[in-house]
Amino acid sequence: MVKRARRVKREGFKRYEGSTESIAKQIIEGCWDKKSKYFRVSTGHFNEFYCRDFGMCVEALIALGHRKRVLQTLDYALSHFQQHGRITTTISPKGKCFDFPYYGADSLPFIIHSLKAAKANDLINRYKSFLKQETDFYFHNVFSSKLNLVRIDKHFSSMKDQAKRESCCYDNCMLFMLARDLDSLKLYNPFPKTRIQRTILSHFWNGNYFFDDTGFSKVITGDANTYPFWCGVTDSKEVFTRCMESMEKARLTTPFPLKYTGEKRRIHRMHFTDYLSGGYERNTIWMHLGLCFLDVVKSYDKARFKKYINMYRKLIDKYNNFLEVYDAKGRPFSMPFYAADESMLWVSKYLVMKDG
Repeated sequence: MVKRARRVKREGFKRYEGSTESIAKQIIEGCWDKKSKYFRVSTGHFNEFYCRDFGMCVEALIALGHRKRVLQTLDYALSHFQQHGRITTTISPKGKCFDFPYYGADSLPFIIHSLKAAKANDLINRYKSFLKQETDFYFHNVFSSKLNLVRIDKHFSSMKDQAKRESCCYDNCMLFMLARDLDSLKLYNPFPKTRIQRTILSHFWNGNYFFDDTGFSKVITGDANTYPFWCGVTDSKEVFTRCMESMEKARLTTPFPLKYTGEKRRIHRMHFTDYLSGGYERNTIWMHLGLCFLDVVKSYDKARFKKYINMYRKLIDKYNNFLEVYDAKGRPFSMPFYAADESMLWVSKYLVMKDG
């Protein structure tokens, strides 16, 4: 990351030639590891497999005709995870499985979600006993049967990896998605799906927005008000409208969507890497979060969706690339030892959504 940051500061980001659509297709092709047969997060410094990033893109990749590669990626990931003995957040380019910075509350949910989206019946049957093992591990280590929520006494790798949150809304949405998808696939499912859904709505929804975590901070966050819809916890148009109003009031969609929060200060205790990254996960604008937000907006507000997707097109055209993260003013995020990653696989979601 440091070497790449120096190069970017010296030479700038890679600039692809061609139309917006051509740029997006070149990035996706560049993210395909031809040797190991899996989709990387990017061609920059995140040139590895991440459950979260792949799971967000899997439906778009399939829609773009990459189902075979999706299946190969899942086989690559599951074979490494099974050999390692645990599903982790990440697999390095050298095939090493690891969690950053903790066990991921969304890793198993996104693997199951990806298997469902790809209709990967052969892989499900091949890894069925391993998936049951991992579901049991998740049930005993992430889920609180007393609360019907994610445990509050442990920290998990999450949408904001560096934040030490207490049973955050995003993680609980992942828990619900896992329970829903296990049911859909008729796989072993120890989770009370309906009770989890009811508890999330009663616990986090305050009438105007979803709380970020069980600390009930009044700070409005982007992920807490996107994933209840994206994961299917609620499909209420009224709830969406109020969340949208709250996010706009908190300036999470300005200058373009979507910020984690409008607060530059730390609103959580943070992992020590926050001190090195200088607010990387505070009031920054994240493209993977923004694209999932656009998935939701598209379902409820076509006019807003067209405005936002056009903003994304302009960003791709401006940089001839698809960048990872921007600062609060809309500039590519940059610190002395870090430069925003580039050529993100996430652009697949833009390519599918761009025509409305």
